[in-house]
Amino acid sequence: MSERMDWRAAALTTGPSEREVAEEGVRLAYRRAGLAEPQSVEWVASPLAAARLLSSAGGAERGPSVRSTVRDQPIAEERAAVHAELGPLGWGERWRATGAELWTLTAPLVERVRTAVVSELAPAREEEPALRVLMLDAVLGSHEAPWLAALRPGRASGLDGLAAVAGAAGWWWPYERRVVLSERPTEIHLDELGRLHRMDGPAMVFPDGFALHAFRGMPVPAGFLEELESLTPQRITDEENAELRRVMFEHYGYDRYLRETGATPVDRDETGVLWRIEQLDDENIVIVEVVNSTPEPDGTRRTYWLRVPPRTRTAREAVAWTFGLDAESYAPSRQT
Repeated sequence: MSERMDWRAAALTTGPSEREVAEEGVRLAYRRAGLAEPQSVEWVASPLAAARLLSSAGGAERGPSVRSTVRDQPIAEERAAVHAELGPLGWGERWRATGAELWTLTAPLVERVRTAVVSELAPAREEEPALRVLMLDAVLGSHEAPWLAALRPGRASGLDGLAAVAGAAGWWWPYERRVVLSERPTEIHLDELGRLHRMDGPAMVFPDGFALHAFRGMPVPAGFLEELESLTPQRITDEENAELRRVMFEHYGYDRYLRETGATPVDRDETGVLWRIEQLDDENIVIVEVVNSTPEPDGTRRTYWLRVPPRTRTAREAVAWTFGLDAESYAPSRQT
């Protein structure tokens, strides 16, 4: 457990990198891989700055990427060794106890950073492939936490250099003669489910101002979240981006939207009330309104609005679905 918690802390560490530690970790990773140490190590403030620098510089002076040699091969070798020692079931248990949770935390962050960099630097579609390849050249620094937690970087293996960098810095780009190292974020904000989320500013910020805005894991434009405080049903209806419209609905509240638009339920019975919000360019939103059978301490009963699959046609079918049943099998008197 302590290993997993240490690497979780590393994955979310913010603030200035430990540059000397990271640079020695880079050199160690090269030596472990049987490579000559890089001729130069350069620091930048963010993955965006790294991509901008590397895409503007010629590839000849830095040489080919050695990511596979310093990162992929050592991880594959160590994973094979642990797998051989523990067996398939033992490896599965180890992964679930160490790396799996960290993977659900870091994988969305990695994808968000890559997507944001490509979007910023590749306004023309034909420029995207080269930038995507460049972003895949990166070793993920602290975001390598899932593998490092599951494997054994403390041994004299090819992972100890990677682990040193991961505990001290952000992403880095290893080439034959040159390495570019990125600073860690200065801020990371997550919700209770570990998703990027912040209502009053960017959810992830780097020292040079490169920032990601997010609402419960959903990427949103800068300034969008401020607009949520002044939403109206018409503004939600007018939003052309389906993903942003979903954020608006979630923030505004389906019950409030239905009430203020004067919507009419499509079905009603003793189990609940079914509502449908038609969408022209997205799947329809279907909501079932149910009243909790257990009263609150003051005697009132709480109403819940639960989203159900778009194909749902009746209130009974909707409520049954929330219990994992079909409409024919659902018997409210037997539910607890």
